[in-house]
Amino acid sequence: MQDEPTPEELTRAVADFLRNDIAPVLSGHNAFKLRVAINALDLVTRQLKLEERSDAAELVRLSQLLGQPGSLAELNHALADRIARGEADLQTPGLADHLWQTTMDKLAVDQPNYASYKRELGTK
Repeated sequence: MQDEPTPEELTRAVADFLRNDIAPVLSGHNAFKLRVAINALDLVTRQLKLEERSDAAELVRLSQLLGQPGSLAELNHALADRIARGEADLQTPGLADHLWQTTMDKLAVDQPNYASYKRELGTK
């Protein structure tokens, strides 16, 4: 285990520095490129914060849904194969809930300000 600061804290600090100290003095295309870089750092920060927990939960759901052990990649591949062969669909117990939660977890990292995502968070 590394000492502090954590990777999450480091990426957040760099993004905040760029956002607060550098962005105000740039304009035009360089300002646009800086906003893209800040967004990328924000995304990586969210991924560092959320990915381990969401991946672990996804692995548990997949193992239960498929009734077999495996890595996250292996189980996702197995589920995709079952769906492609018609052996699983939205009527399969647990599948719709699994797909919904997986989508919500991915949106938490990729698009946490997406209006539909925020609306759905309020309904659960």
